[in-house]
Amino acid sequence: MTHYKLALIGFGNVGRSFARLLQRKEAELKDQYGLSFTITTIATGHHGTALNPHGVDVENALKLVETGQSLSTLSAQPAPAELLELIRTCGADVLFENSPVNYQTGQPAIEHLRTALECGMYAITANKGPVVHAYRSLTELARSKGRKFFFESTVMDGAPIFSLFRGTLPAARLLSFRGVLNSTTNLILTRMENGESFEEAVKYAQKVGVAETDPSGDIDGWDASVKVAALATVLMDTPLKPADVDRQGIRQITSEEISRAKAAGKRWKLVCSARRTGQGLQAKVAPELVGMDSPMYSVEGTTSIIQFETDVLGLLSVVESDPGPDTTAYGLLADFINAVIH
Repeated sequence: MTHYKLALIGFGNVGRSFARLLQRKEAELKDQYGLSFTITTIATGHHGTALNPHGVDVENALKLVETGQSLSTLSAQPAPAELLELIRTCGADVLFENSPVNYQTGQPAIEHLRTALECGMYAITANKGPVVHAYRSLTELARSKGRKFFFESTVMDGAPIFSLFRGTLPAARLLSFRGVLNSTTNLILTRMENGESFEEAVKYAQKVGVAETDPSGDIDGWDASVKVAALATVLMDTPLKPADVDRQGIRQITSEEISRAKAAGKRWKLVCSARRTGQGLQAKVAPELVGMDSPMYSVEGTTSIIQFETDVLGLLSVVESDPGPDTTAYGLLADFINAVIH
C-alpha cells in the first residue's frame, strides 16, 4: 500500500466534487490499486486555508465552504499566507491545481504547478491556462523530477482525450480534429432552436450554472479557442495560443437564422477545428451549419463531441453527454491514478 498526501489548490465546484469522489472511491483505490491518501492541504481564494499534516476533516471542509465560512478553523498549524510558500512547505506528494483559468497568461496556476514539481510533487490540473502557455516547460520539468504533469480535465472534462493518445494510440499522428467543445454555446443554440431568444437562452444557461455572470468567454469563443490551442499544443506538437486561433463566437446568430436552418434540416454549432496543411496548422472556432450526415448534428444541450482524423485510423469520435463538476472531478481522479501507477 502506497500512501499519498494530497494538496488541493481551489475548492470550488470541481474541487469539492473531487473531494467527494475521493471519499467514495477510497476503498476501491486501496483494493484495486494499492493506493491510500490523505488530503492535508486545501487552499481557497475566498475561504482561507486548511493545513493539517495528519489530514484535513474533509466533511467539515465541505460544510464550511458551502455555508460561506473559513477553512482556517480546520488547520492544525498556521498556514503561510503566500500560496507558493504554502506549496513549498505543505509536504504533499500530489498537487491538484484548480484555480480560475487565465486565458492570457496561464498565471498564477503555472507557478503553482512549477513550484509543486520543483518540490517533487506530481502536478495535476483542470486549468487550461498552464497547458496552453507552459505545456512543454512543465512536462520537461516533471520528467526531470521523475514525476508527471497531467491535465485530462481541461478539455471535455473527464472524457479520455489526452490519455487516449498518450496511452492507447501509439505512433498515431493526428492530422485534424473537429468538434463541439463548449457546452454553454451548444446549450444556448439548442434552447434557441426550441423558441427562446438569444438573451433568454443565455439567462437560462446562467441560471443553471453553465454560464458565468459574464458569459463573454463562452459566447465570444474564447473558451473554445483555449481548448483548440491546448489540443493542438499537446496532440499535434504545435504550440498555439488562443489569439492564434481564427475565432468567431455566436452573438451574431439570430433566431431567424436558427429557424431557417431548422426548416432546412440543419443546425448551427460552434465548431472547433484544427488541420495540418502544407502551410502549417490551421485552427478555427466559428459557427457552422451542420446537416444530419454530421456526427455533430445530434449533439444537444451541454453534450460535447470531438472527431479525430489520424494517419492510421479512420475517423474516431468521442462523445461526452451532459458534463459537470462530477465528470471533471473524474478526470482529476484518473490523472491521479495514471500518474502514480504508471
